Amino acid sequence: MNEQLTFIVAKALGKDVGRGIARMDPADIQALGLEIGELVAISAGRRTAARVLPAHSEYRGKKLLQIDGIIRENAGVSLGDTVPVSSVASRNAKKIIMTPIGSGTTQMDAAFISRSLQGMPLIKGDKVRISLLGLRNQEFVIEDTIPEGFVLLKKDTVVEVLQLKGSGIKKANQITYEDIGGMGKELGRIREMIELPLKYPALFQHLGVEPPKGVLLCGPPGTGKTLIARAVANEAGAYFLSVNGPEVINKFYGESEAKLREIFEKAAQKSRSIIFLDEIDAIAPKRVEVTGEVEKRVVAQLLTLMDGLSSRGQVIVIGATNIPDALDPALRRPGRFDREINIGVPDYKGRMEILQIHTRGMPLEEDVDLERVAELTGGFVGADLLALCRESAMHRIRKYLPHLEPLTEGLPADLVARLRVSMQDFLQALEEVEPSATREFLVEVPNVGWEDVGGLDEIKQHLCETVEWPLKYEELFDQAGAQASRGILLYGPPGTGKTLLARAMANVANANFISIKGPSLLSKWVGESEKAVREVFRKARQAAPCIIFFDEIDALVSSRGMGGGAVAERVLSQLLTEMDGIEELRRVVVLGATNRLDLIDPALLRPGRFDLQLQLGLPDCAARRQILAVHTRKRPVAEDVDLDGLAVETAGFSGAEIHHLCNRAALAAVREYLTQNLKSQPEPPAITLCNKHFRLALAELKSWATPDDPRKARPEATE
Repeated sequence: MNEQLTFIVAKALGKDVGRGIARMDPADIQALGLEIGELVAISAGRRTAARVLPAHSEYRGKKLLQIDGIIRENAGVSLGDTVPVSSVASRNAKKIIMTPIGSGTTQMDAAFISRSLQGMPLIKGDKVRISLLGLRNQEFVIEDTIPEGFVLLKKDTVVEVLQLKGSGIKKANQITYEDIGGMGKELGRIREMIELPLKYPALFQHLGVEPPKGVLLCGPPGTGKTLIARAVANEAGAYFLSVNGPEVINKFYGESEAKLREIFEKAAQKSRSIIFLDEIDAIAPKRVEVTGEVEKRVVAQLLTLMDGLSSRGQVIVIGATNIPDALDPALRRPGRFDREINIGVPDYKGRMEILQIHTRGMPLEEDVDLERVAELTGGFVGADLLALCRESAMHRIRKYLPHLEPLTEGLPADLVARLRVSMQDFLQALEEVEPSATREFLVEVPNVGWEDVGGLDEIKQHLCETVEWPLKYEELFDQAGAQASRGILLYGPPGTGKTLLARAMANVANANFISIKGPSLLSKWVGESEKAVREVFRKARQAAPCIIFFDEIDALVSSRGMGGGAVAERVLSQLLTEMDGIEELRRVVVLGATNRLDLIDPALLRPGRFDLQLQLGLPDCAARRQILAVHTRKRPVAEDVDLDGLAVETAGFSGAEIHHLCNRAALAAVREYLTQNLKSQPEPPAITLCNKHFRLALAELKSWATPDDPRKARPEATE
């Protein structure tokens, strides 16, 4: 007689989805008399089988059975249920007959299906999922197996796919909890609010309390609010009614309210129902701010339906919005929406889970490093990561398009073997996909690194310690109790490299970069300038880690009492509050640049706001030599050019002026070449920057200098 044990059903690992795997404690596997890789039977609503593997250490000792949503559906169980598990024998399948789920299913190669389901335990009535190229899945129902009972699909198994007209035995591609990444804590709170009242109403009756009736999901667009609602409805086995906000509104008097009543009545007729109100802010705005009577009546009707005189039964309402402050306050109280759950931008661990989900069915090269991709995608929401995976697949497909002929059937076997997404495809896709939270502020930062900044070694070290280290080694800072600087102010004469340092910092730190030109936030309308400042910081918090760069910051926050006007003072007050106010500024660094430190308000220069103030002076001789090397690195410079001598002769020059000197020398070389070869142009042209071109450019620059300019005096002796 087979040994039988009971287990608690738990969520599967993302990498196990669709593979027919059940994970449990190795001690429990031994107690069942099984070896790793053998089959277990799960006997609940119906019998199904899975291949057993050991659970990870953090899940051991808890009597957990980790199975994915497909196995849970095949067994008729939900998360948290207790199920009996026993060992089971199986035979090799001679033939499998399958039916695709969902209408519009394309022809699929039986050999491809057979390869995808190799070693899967199957029984008549089971559902299986096959990952296709890209991000799509196709589900099938096992219609029959030869022989009957539990079978294993092998290489010699004959696979027959029945193409039924209007096939749609069940709803295809249902969302499960394994299809949601990066929201473990939020998902747990939503489950206890929705699944408990639907599954165990007697518990609440025994305690004499009303079960929760509504959950409001808030968060930026693309974070997965709608996805969570679909997954909860599927896993809870409830009747699901989806209502998109504006579709309720009708031009006829009273029709909008009647439509809402009809939705709630339809849900109440079912035993367990979930009404999902997507973009709820469109149908329930603040009544004091809207002028239309229709909107006011719709809000009043919704309030009555959610918490009126008549009970709505076992109906849970889920609302979703990305602007919760636009909702009517009467809707956001217990009894209507009992809990508001914020779905934020995923952190590194969450991005890693989401990337694993979206690359689950994608053939990847061995060089693909998803951990590196997760590091480079700070501020990306789930929808952005989905777009990134899609774009990387498109990059790979574009490379093969010239060699492809129109495909009438399945992909050729040789193409399937070669069509794999590489790390280079992901890196190219990263150049095109931007985080949606900062898309309106985002600028494309030139590919500038520390090696492109000559001199300023001490300044670069300070920037690394205050910007890059807190973002890269956050755990070390937490352990030491060290707080990262909130703001860094770069000041110094024009042309010393303040903006260049900001560009290099954005690239080195792998952070999102929001660039604000000083006066661009100012508006002639009252309140709009302060609102623009609030919006910049709100977007930066959503897209953290993030660097906000205020160029020419003195134009935005000049000292109070200097005649800047009421608008400038209000903008300064708003910026002071954002940088060091009640709301914490976490993983956001403010970088400012100015050449007029005397114009900056003193309140902005105290610790807690601009903690670090770095002065960039004119470069010394060694720094000028490094700057010359940077700007001549990609130019055809002759051997007679003495960079050391030029570094001495350019005393008093800023970095921008040295760059201009090199550019003028290049123009002089082009002018000389065209003068000598105007009639006969040899191919290819051979232009070389000689010492005389640099001398000519240096003479030009010194002739343009003002009498009191230090470049005329060449104060090398003072260095």
